[in-house]
Parts: sequence; structure tokens; C-alpha cells
Amino acid sequence: MANEPRDPMPLEEPMFILGNGEMYRNQTEVKMSQIVLPCHANYCGELSAGQLLKWMDSTACLSAERHAGCSCITASVDDIHFETTIGVGQVVNITAKVNRAFTSSMEVGISVSCEDLFSDRQWKVCHAFATFVARRTEAGKVQLKQVIPRTQAEQMEYSLAAERRRMRLIHAEIINDLLSSCSSQTVSECLDYQDAVPAERTRVESVELVLPPHANHQVSTFGGQIMAWMENVATISASRLCNAHPTLRSIDMFHFRGPSHIGDRLVLKAIVNNAFKKSMEVGVCAEAYQGGEPLRHINTAFMTFEVLDNDRKPCTLPRIRPEPVDGKRRFQEAIARKKIRLDRKYIISCKQSEVPLSVPWDPSNQMYLSYNNVSALKMLAARSNWVLTSEKNKVSLYTLEENQMLCFKVETHVAVAAEQVFLLLSDLRRRKAWDHHYKECEVITDSHEDDTIYRVVTPSVTKGGKVQDFILLASRRRPCDSGDPYLIALRSVTLPAYPPTEDYNRGEVLCAGFSIWEEENSFTKISYYNQATPGVLPYISTDIAGLSSSFYCTFASCSAFLEENKDNLASLPTSTL
Repeated sequence: MANEPRDPMPLEEPMFILGNGEMYRNQTEVKMSQIVLPCHANYCGELSAGQLLKWMDSTACLSAERHAGCSCITASVDDIHFETTIGVGQVVNITAKVNRAFTSSMEVGISVSCEDLFSDRQWKVCHAFATFVARRTEAGKVQLKQVIPRTQAEQMEYSLAAERRRMRLIHAEIINDLLSSCSSQTVSECLDYQDAVPAERTRVESVELVLPPHANHQVSTFGGQIMAWMENVATISASRLCNAHPTLRSIDMFHFRGPSHIGDRLVLKAIVNNAFKKSMEVGVCAEAYQGGEPLRHINTAFMTFEVLDNDRKPCTLPRIRPEPVDGKRRFQEAIARKKIRLDRKYIISCKQSEVPLSVPWDPSNQMYLSYNNVSALKMLAARSNWVLTSEKNKVSLYTLEENQMLCFKVETHVAVAAEQVFLLLSDLRRRKAWDHHYKECEVITDSHEDDTIYRVVTPSVTKGGKVQDFILLASRRRPCDSGDPYLIALRSVTLPAYPPTEDYNRGEVLCAGFSIWEEENSFTKISYYNQATPGVLPYISTDIAGLSSSFYCTFASCSAFLEENKDNLASLPTSTL
């Protein structure tokens, strides 16, 4: 029994010193560390991904229950990308903390790193976000207490959690929209390949009996155990395609559709949906039953595997020949999910400095561009190191210089209700009434009820030079709850129908927009942010240097515009309202 793995134990939360000198400890943070023993490893001597998922789920559950003060269950887990593998003898460090609580659900951020005790090296393995739901008590539905972020990092995650929640709710809609625009030509082409492996050869089905050791403290099947079983059958399925040991690289967002209990028979089914050149997608389904009752759908997951050579480089994989009817559907859906993964990696996962300012827009990536647009503005607004440059007539100008990037913030107050301010500023066509930099503005497309693409024309930055134009995506967000602001986020996008022309200098906006906070007595605080790019900087450089006061005039004009039009909302376009 000496070699039996022990349950990982939570460690003490770290202490932070806030700006006022106060010692602060996040009460929801839980840390767990575990040495990887041979019993945790797979046939390659690496930590089984299923075992890691179990540890991650238990750590996150402890964090959720620490905040809720009652039992919690795993509702969903966002995409997980495993950057590296973990070997026997190395230490896994897992940190989980509640980023934000909603009515009865909460988002828990999970960070996994690896530590080599002999070389004193540490490196990142993966990061994930899980949603937990507080279980009903005898008194009824649980109303979770709000998370109060204290540090800049916590404020940022708190703000972004609302946007991530929105993405979870529309995830299925994104898949369906993308599938409706996909062609079945690739399926027909694959059926013609003579060397393709029949998908039926990769099919795996396994049954597990849920016993007391598989249950959690709520006498339900441990969510991490279900994920581990699913990873096991998916690995077997992937091995049958490549006749080699596959490595799990990522898991797509998935939801637990129903509970499982002790005594259930859990039926796990896996099959390779599609094989790309260097990776393959395996679909896994978990269903449960007891006695003669019908199967209950517990979970579906999509896992991406690679096969690595001796140099740890991905190998080329055989093609897959989908089975008739359902196989063709799964084949096509795998292509759609790969497209979404690439969009997320390109638009969301990369640092802003690593991507072009203008990202190509199309219907398949509009949701992720909108997410990136709003998230970038929230991250900019959450920064705590703004420096007050000047103040005049109740308009304040702040600057922030970091990583060779100049950002500025203009802040003012108006005696207009926040929602009215939001509606009036949402339509950029009305901005030329108060901002002399907006000479022309037209709607190109209403891509979504919360997103509109505009073409904006601004004056020349040099005397006698060409005027500038911008193709801007405007993403609007109402507050997620009473403590949130209204948001109008702006960023440049690229549209094939509107290429740069010789008559205009094409300008680009990386991150800009309004944060609108409701205050007492119908007063509203308006903060305008801009991450100054070469196309924007010339317009504001003299203000920041103190040589001009045009920004104060512009925002004084904005305040006057809002007060004059606060009772005239009926004239706003339907798309804005």
C-alpha cells in the first residue's frame, strides 16, 4: 500500500500586498500538488491525461464549494489545450479559484504547471475554465454571493468571465451556423481515397460499472472520473487509426447533460470523426443506464490527438473514410470544429502584439472577433496604472505607456441615464454630430444584433494629405449584472468588399471604445479608451503633450450632445435599439 497514490492535498493560499499596504488572501483559491507515480502514467511513461483531468476537476470543485458553502457539480469545461506532457517523477501543481459568481453558477479558473524537482524548472501545462453549479439545498435554489475582485488580475478575470459565459451560451449556435455554410465536397473526395482507413475500424465501446470509489462526496459519479474514462476510450480509438501511441493535445468545450450515480452502467463510445494531416479528432459519448431503463446522455466530448516521432514532432496520419450517414455528418462537423479552433487560436489565444491589427472578418468567426473586441477593451479598462495627464472642465485625460504601446483614457460625467448614453453612443453614425474627427460614417453590415461593421472617414493627419478611412467592428454589451458597465468596443477588421484604395490612407484601430457606468441620481461616468496605433496617434499627440485641448472640446461637445438628445431615442435606428 505504500505505493498507492494519495489524494492531493490543498495548500495554503498566497498572500498579496495591496496598494494600500493591506495583506490580502483570495479565500476561494485552492492549490494541489501531486508527484506523478508510475500508477498515474500511460504506456509512454507520461502522466495520463485522464488522471490529470480528475485532479483538475477535484481542485476546481473544492474552490467552487469553498465559495458557495455547499455542494457543487461540474456543469461544463471550456476548451483545454495541453502544451506539454508530464513525466513520471515530476510534480503537477494545480491552482483553481473562482473568477466570478452568477446566480447559481460560477466560473472557476484552473491553471496547471509542471515542476522538475531535480532541475528546479517549472513550466506551464494548460489553463482551463470550468463552470460549476451549486446544488439545491432543502431551502431551495442557492443564491451565490458575489465575488469581489481585489487585485488587477482578479478584476480582469472577473470582467472577462461575463464574456466567456456569453460564448458558452452561443457555442452550439456557432457550430450550427458554420455547418450550414460548409460544403460536403471534402467528404466526397475522401470517399475516393483508396488508402483511407474505414472509420468503423476505430470504433470503441466500453462499459464501466459505477462503484463507490468512483463517486464524489455527493454520491454522484465524479465528473473527473467520467472524463478519465472518456479519455481512455478516445485514446484507444485514436491508436486504431495510426497503430501508434497518440498524444492528447486538446479537448473541445463540453457540457455535462445529466447526472450519474453509484450503480449506473456507463456506456462509453468513441470513433475517429476525421483525420487531418497532422492531427485527428475523436468523438466520445458517455451514456448511463440502470436495469432495463433507457440510456441517459451524460456527456459528449471531442478530443484532438497527435502522434509524435522521436523528435517530438507530429507525424503524418492516414486518411479516414467516414461511414455512411452519421459518419459523413461527424466528418463535416469535425472540419467545422477545426475551423473554430483555428479562429480561437488566431483571434483569442494569441497576444495582441502577435496578430495583425485588422483581422479578416467573415460569418464563421464573427462571434470570436466580437469576443476578442470586447475582451480587449475590458482588459484595457482593468489596468490600474493609468496616469492623470491633465484635467479641464471636468474632463480628465489619462495615459498609459507599456511595452512600447501608448494608451489613453478620457473620462467625464453627464447628467444622463447610463442606458440612454449607451443607446446614443452605440450608433457611430451619430458620432459626427459631436466628434470633428468623424467626417463620414456608414453602416457596412449588421453582422449580429450586438455587432455592426462601419466605414469611418477621418480628416488627413497632415496638411494637404489624404483623408483616412477605417473599417471598424463595433461590439455592444449590456451589463451582465448591476455591477457591470455598458460597453461599446471598437476594432479594425478586413473585408474583401472594402479593400484599401488610392484615395484614402487606410487606418487601423487595435482597441478602442466606451465604458459607461451608471451612478446615482441619473449621473453616468463615461470612459473612452484607445490603444493608440499609428493611424490614431497623430490626432491626439498634441493633447497628450499638453499643446492642445481639442479632446476637451470634443468631449464637452459629447456631453452636450447626450443631454440634448436624451429624450429623443425614438429617432435611433432599430438595429441600435
